[in-house]
Amino acid sequence: MTGSSGAISAWHDLLTDDALAQESSSLMTSQLSSRGLIFGGRPLCTVLRPRLVTRAQYDRVQQLTRRLMPAFDAILAAALSTPSVREQFRLADWEETLVDVNPGFPAASPTSRLDYFVNDESGEISLTEYNAETPAGAGYNDALADMFSDLPVTRRFAKEWELIPIPTRHGVIRAVLDAWAAWRGVREVPQIGIIDWKEVPTASEFEIFQQHFRHLGLPCTIVDPRDAAYDGATLTFAGTPVTLLYKRVLLHELAERGGADHPVFQAYRDGKVCMVNPPRCKFLHKKASLAALTDEQNAHFLTAAQHAAVKECIPWTRVVVERATTFHGERIDLLEYAAAHRDRFVLKPNDDYGGAGIVLGWTVDEDTWSAALRTAIEHPYVVQERVAIPSQGFPSLVDGRSQVVDRMYDTAPFLCDGAYSEGWLCRLSTAALLNVSAGGGSTVPTFLVQAR
Repeated sequence: MTGSSGAISAWHDLLTDDALAQESSSLMTSQLSSRGLIFGGRPLCTVLRPRLVTRAQYDRVQQLTRRLMPAFDAILAAALSTPSVREQFRLADWEETLVDVNPGFPAASPTSRLDYFVNDESGEISLTEYNAETPAGAGYNDALADMFSDLPVTRRFAKEWELIPIPTRHGVIRAVLDAWAAWRGVREVPQIGIIDWKEVPTASEFEIFQQHFRHLGLPCTIVDPRDAAYDGATLTFAGTPVTLLYKRVLLHELAERGGADHPVFQAYRDGKVCMVNPPRCKFLHKKASLAALTDEQNAHFLTAAQHAAVKECIPWTRVVVERATTFHGERIDLLEYAAAHRDRFVLKPNDDYGGAGIVLGWTVDEDTWSAALRTAIEHPYVVQERVAIPSQGFPSLVDGRSQVVDRMYDTAPFLCDGAYSEGWLCRLSTAALLNVSAGGGSTVPTFLVQAR
């Protein structure tokens, strides 16, 4: 067997022991609850195996990521300096007032996440989204890795196979604190606020990060935007001063619910609070960043190496507007071609999360696709070429026995300073839209594996 398939088969063989499968499932259920690994009232993980990859499989993604990220830096620089490129990102008016503010550190997105589809056996890699604003899951990933490490089936498996977890939380914390050090310019302990609405389903992950910051001796409070106040010198939340915001609230939600003059925005514009990630991340977070990188009109902004990395993994993507463009060397009318070939494309809102508004052309009828295209013309959307979604068998307990079911999976590396990845999230689903926020699927950690 090639790749990690031998290890996967060995893991599944162990679970044919019904007693071992039941014992592992029971412990996993209790651990999910005790560790707060619940998302929207549902357990974060429902399968009995983590993602297993070899060092070679892991290194291929790591190396591609290092080659790809300079292309995002290049297109961001072009957007900041060239109005015709900036317009392609379809920023809202309130965003325009914030993205030019110097965040106080070099990276536009110190902590981010790429959403790849990686076929572990063939090596094919497709990048369909760049979560550059408020990437979730790093804390969950590490807690899930700890949980899996303690399962009876894992202990049995580890007698013949070496398992190496790939931590993610430490990279996020390092990127946040490095941004703070650059912003502040002196060695000083920050007053950290993890900011989001108190009712969001990811609140349990905030507690994971809060605990770790406090273990490092750093004051940290989970804060709600509704409790913010700013007096021109200090940003406070329910009276508690905050100098470093680990921003998990979505900027467009903050603007919609709190206004463009929300105290957080005022303090940021005045340079009174360090914000990670800063508003400048919106350039990269927009789906239009992938369109800008693959559009022939921007090719001259990239080096040959950057263009090669983009071509290797980013599918053809365009902002939905009436225009002519090229599609695999063919000159096309964008709207006409997309309308006539829905089985080849997906429509995505330029700036949304959790799978909201995404329409998979091959899953809908012609009328639904036509309506979706009309929406895409009226609002900022991108159209993206369909990519192959890999699948793999994952076991779960059904009627007291392990049952292996094929599930589609993604590969979501967390990035530090927009440069390199540290740890992989992996989401599973039996539906084509892999997103835990969308209400389906499961999340598992990734381990490196090799025979002892």
